[in-house]
Amino acid sequence: MSARRVGFGYTVLLLVLTVLYYAFSQYKLLIWPLIGLSGVVAIIVGTRLHRPRQRLPWYLLAGSLVALNTGDTYYNWLVEVVHEPEPFPSYADVVYVFVPVLLASALLGFIGARTVGRDRNALLEALMVTAALSLVVWIYLVAPMIRDSGTTTTEKLASIIGPAGDVVCLAALTRLLAVGGRRPAPANLLVAGVLSLLVTDCLYSVDVLAGSWEVGGPVDLGWVVFYAAPGLAALLPSMRWLTEPMSRLPGYASRTSAFQGAMLLAVSLVGPVVLLIESMRGQTRDVPLIACVTLLISMFGVLWSSGSRFDFLATLNRESALREAGARLVSATTAVEVGEVVRTAVLRLLPADAPHLAVLAETAATDHDEEGEVGDLDREVLPPGRRPWLADAAGLPAELTRFDRVLCCPLGTDPGGMLYLGAREEQLRLLAGSMEVLASQTGLALARIALNQEVNRAQSEAYFRTLILHTSDVIVIANTDDTIRYASPSARTVLDVPELVGAALDTVIDPADRTRFRHMLAQARAGVGRHDGMDFTAVRGDGARLQIEVDCRDLRDEPTVNGLVLTLRDVTERRKLERELTHQALHDSLTGLANRALFTDRAQHAAARAGRDGELVGVLLIDLNGFRLINEALGHMIGDRLLAGVAERLTEVLRPGDTVARLGADEFAALIEDVSHIAELEEIAGRVTTALSAPFVIEGEHIGGAASVGVATTAEARDAKELLRQADLALNVAKAAGRGQWRRYQAEVHSALVARLELRAALEQAVSGGHFVLQYQPIVDLLTDEAAGFEALVRWKHPTRGVIPPDQFINLAEETGLIVPIGHWVLEEALKSAERWNRLVPSDRPRYVSVNVSARQFRNPGFMDSVRQVLAESGVPPRALLLEITESLLLREDEQVWADMAALRQTGVRIAIDDFGTGYSSLSYLRHMPIDVLKIDKSFIDDMVHSRKQRALVAAIVQLADTLDLRVIAEGIEEPVHREMLASMGCPYGQGYLFSRPVNAAEIYGWLAARGKTAKVV
Repeated sequence: MSARRVGFGYTVLLLVLTVLYYAFSQYKLLIWPLIGLSGVVAIIVGTRLHRPRQRLPWYLLAGSLVALNTGDTYYNWLVEVVHEPEPFPSYADVVYVFVPVLLASALLGFIGARTVGRDRNALLEALMVTAALSLVVWIYLVAPMIRDSGTTTTEKLASIIGPAGDVVCLAALTRLLAVGGRRPAPANLLVAGVLSLLVTDCLYSVDVLAGSWEVGGPVDLGWVVFYAAPGLAALLPSMRWLTEPMSRLPGYASRTSAFQGAMLLAVSLVGPVVLLIESMRGQTRDVPLIACVTLLISMFGVLWSSGSRFDFLATLNRESALREAGARLVSATTAVEVGEVVRTAVLRLLPADAPHLAVLAETAATDHDEEGEVGDLDREVLPPGRRPWLADAAGLPAELTRFDRVLCCPLGTDPGGMLYLGAREEQLRLLAGSMEVLASQTGLALARIALNQEVNRAQSEAYFRTLILHTSDVIVIANTDDTIRYASPSARTVLDVPELVGAALDTVIDPADRTRFRHMLAQARAGVGRHDGMDFTAVRGDGARLQIEVDCRDLRDEPTVNGLVLTLRDVTERRKLERELTHQALHDSLTGLANRALFTDRAQHAAARAGRDGELVGVLLIDLNGFRLINEALGHMIGDRLLAGVAERLTEVLRPGDTVARLGADEFAALIEDVSHIAELEEIAGRVTTALSAPFVIEGEHIGGAASVGVATTAEARDAKELLRQADLALNVAKAAGRGQWRRYQAEVHSALVARLELRAALEQAVSGGHFVLQYQPIVDLLTDEAAGFEALVRWKHPTRGVIPPDQFINLAEETGLIVPIGHWVLEEALKSAERWNRLVPSDRPRYVSVNVSARQFRNPGFMDSVRQVLAESGVPPRALLLEITESLLLREDEQVWADMAALRQTGVRIAIDDFGTGYSSLSYLRHMPIDVLKIDKSFIDDMVHSRKQRALVAAIVQLADTLDLRVIAEGIEEPVHREMLASMGCPYGQGYLFSRPVNAAEIYGWLAARGKTAKVV
């Protein structure tokens, strides 16, 4: 029997029992239990028949019917049989207590089963309705009973329990209705039954208060509806809806927003309306309670509004993600791009960091039918066909098996493509509608791409058919026996043969290349080796030979081809041009010798072979002496003829197997291989210098052709690069030895030169790249231990050697002139640091910074102007700058130097003599030169403790400086005893590791903070 017939029979049975109940009042004591028990039986039958996901809520619902029917039957027995006029309270009321408890538990069970995640707004709606209803019940039902002086405490308690239970049930019902989703007939029947019970209980309470209650009246119809509705709901197949999780499908919020708004508006007006009615009745004793409930409802309303706003924003985000995905899918051109768009859209639809996996499949992994893994309920919520459905991961793509449930979204393509999404089940249900839209868009995109590909394929076939018929390349299809099955029309023009079909494939190949050609065909069939871009010699029909390039493809598995496809391309002219271009690219156009590229390549191969086989290979670098003067005096034409003559002589002198090259304007090189001994290489170098020393006669002019030669061998070089570098170093030594000389590289002679050249090159790069840093060493007042100033010390941060101290590169910078830009940078950085110190850590007087200036830098034109400019830009007062010069600057009585020093002192800049006593020390320049400070060298301080003479000398310097009104700074103070002795001699200032090592600019702030105030500036 079908579920529809059972439901119809149950409805007819209830109608008959109800009619009998009112028609035969003398039997109502027997008929009423049948009405109640029929609902219980219907629930049990429906639960066993339809097997919902959770049965406990239905059994609790049946229990509430049993409790109500039991209480009613006992109450009716008291009235009809025992003839108690008003059996209240009685044991029936004790049974009635279980009715709202069981009913509320059943409703909460349905809520828990259907709720997906946390629905805060639904809970707030239920709380608002509950608060409003509780207020009404209290005012009009509970409060009058409590205030009635004619009732006992037991009667009051029994009267309160019923309305309170009804309020709880109404709250649970409201929460169930707010869960969302579509509501089929069982849900509506359950709502009708519960509302009927609540309304009937209220009418019953009113009749009891009014004293007009009687058994068998019209109010009993409300309880009949309560018995009938749950039973009828349980008999419908869709009763499983009430215990299945459900999501808010797209459009649900917009469809229910008007009802929710009206409901919440009505709830919010309950308090004011009750207050107005009470005021009109002149009974305002419950005003505080009304105010509190109204405030509580308002608070719940505010929270509900904020939650609705978040839901609205989430909906907007989903819609935005779908719109963006749709736009990107429209522009996608491949299935890979479509998959990337889908994964990006799913990532935006799901919460952040939610574990998930989206899989786009061309065909469905499992069939979805009426008897599949998805039950009737899933098909009701998410109908089959083009709608998504939930399935177990078994039978789906393997990567989805780590998820319990997977959302399957048909793409609507042919064959049936599918979009699978694995995630938590509640998230899948929430995204069902969005994924349906995304899957539909994806299916349309894939269908469009497939259609475009089909159109393009058809166009390509037509295009290639036309191309083959008109191409100049010969396209040949060969059978398995290497006979030609097809040859394109261009074969007649290229190979000058009337017909190739049926001929052997190798007949067009020169006999010398046929074995290699057959080997290529065998490799093509085996799928190994090279069978593309192979060059062969072909024989035309007229006997001429061609250079052809052959590409071979094995298309035997292609039904439309079923053979080897060969493309024969005439490359005779191209190969000839390539050989000419290669020769030009690798040879010097003036002399015909190899150029630098060819020479370097051959040198690399020779050096590698020498390292592998132990052979000896040598390189000669040859440089013409005075060639630039010849070019300038006699003209470039004579110079070119001289170069050609040098090339000719080198070719005559060297062996036939040696490689001679022109590397540059007047640079030549020779690669000497297969040398048995170094002496043989030296003898060749001697022959070269002798041959080139003889004058060249050009247009009647005798032109000297002496040359310098540098020799290097693989005995001391590991590779070609090192071999050429060593030969270049040897050439430099040969040039330094004079005209017409040769020298061989020797490590012990050239190591120092190499290191110096490398350091010099690195120094040039360091200046341009800004690889210098400044460190500062404090100058301290020996009596107060306070900072008077800081000496700026430059350091070179080498990329491989680390930090290089100045004594290793300052002399080299002096020689190259790089000391000028280095010194200018030091002056700028030091004054910037001084400005920051005095600004961030102010003192009574600005701290000075001491900067070393070399003699070359001081004598450089513009040094004075650069000092003034840097001072102006930094904002540092001139007195805060101390320039340290060495005594070497004073060796010559240079009036300009003295004038510049005097001009600097007039601006306020002070001058110090660095390392005083170690160089040219003259008392005369101390008296006449414009200087302010003497710095005693560390060597005097080191020996002062153990040498009485050294102590006397230092004391004399301090006394002399004091006499000449000069300040003294002692360098290299490392021990406390040094400081004590110097202070006792009257030396005011000192610097050294005792106070601080050189530190960077940032660390100075900490040092100053630890020392406190600065000392008085010297």
